[in-house]
Amino acid sequence: MSQTASTFAISDLAREFGITPRTIRFWEDQGILAPEREGNKRVFTRRDRARLKMALRGKRLGLSLAEIKDLIGMYNSTEDETPQLLECLRIMEKRRAALVQQREDIEAMLAEIGQFESQCQQELVRRQEA
Repeated sequence: MSQTASTFAISDLAREFGITPRTIRFWEDQGILAPEREGNKRVFTRRDRARLKMALRGKRLGLSLAEIKDLIGMYNSTEDETPQLLECLRIMEKRRAALVQQREDIEAMLAEIGQFESQCQQELVRRQEA
């Protein structure tokens, strides 16, 4: 499949992005993709491909379905991309803050686990010496 092709089958997109056709149908059900139909066959456009790519990127970044839909939907509304870029930055800042907090929480838990392991090891040494 060439990326210069104007249409894609569901199997083409699934293979390109390393996902299942079921995943693509999910994004279609969510209104992210709107393939044309040729009988029972779905025919995806370059626009659908770009939207799928953005949706998968949003998912990898940990965005919610609502955030992904909002970001993708904004690209339909205007020629000026400034509002989309500002909203994207706002969402990324929010996601970054959540990830930083998760990292701090994990580091605190690891420290606590380390302390508990140390206490257990000390207790084992004490019992062996007794």
